[in-house]
Amino acid sequence: MILETVNVSPMQVNCYILACAEAGQAVIIDPGDQARKINAVLDKHKLRPSMVINTHGHYDHIGCDDKFGVPVYAHKQELVMLTDPVLNLSASFSWPYKVKSEIISLEDKQVITLDCLELEVMHLPGHTPGGIALLMKKPRTDIIFTGDTLFCQGVGRTDLPGGNQLELEKSIRERLFVLPDATRVYPGHGAPTTIGDERTH
Repeated sequence: MILETVNVSPMQVNCYILACAEAGQAVIIDPGDQARKINAVLDKHKLRPSMVINTHGHYDHIGCDDKFGVPVYAHKQELVMLTDPVLNLSASFSWPYKVKSEIISLEDKQVITLDCLELEVMHLPGHTPGGIALLMKKPRTDIIFTGDTLFCQGVGRTDLPGGNQLELEKSIRERLFVLPDATRVYPGHGAPTTIGDERTH
């Protein structure tokens, strides 16, 4: 399996590239900016992008969605953010952005498959209403991509439009902290961590 992190944008977003093998199809998670850097990793492994998945709809995570010519997947409660520059916050930075690619709605517990990959959608409201994590089911079962819900030694903001602190705390406590301690957390910003470390600290 190929798993590469590409740090993009002034907001230092972690964009993740997943694939089963060299020269295969790739999933791109949260391509927020700097398509050239992302394409360089795809080219290195001779990968063909097949889908973009957004963990949530803030501009720093969706800014390159249209650069790969593939469908964009997001939770059904997040779809409006992808096409509203006010809600996705791009209007605040003077470069209003709307996703123009085909957008496909996701549901909680839906399983996304591509070659050997299986990713289960975990709806985690709090940072945004339709924020999600992606829990890997195959080829490994010890990896989760948490977007801006859970970081290494931190949690997502709830002071932005659509944020809710009580929902965020519930999402982390009832959906994430029940996972095995060894589950590797790949967050939307910052260094990887584990569920065990975050539950402890």
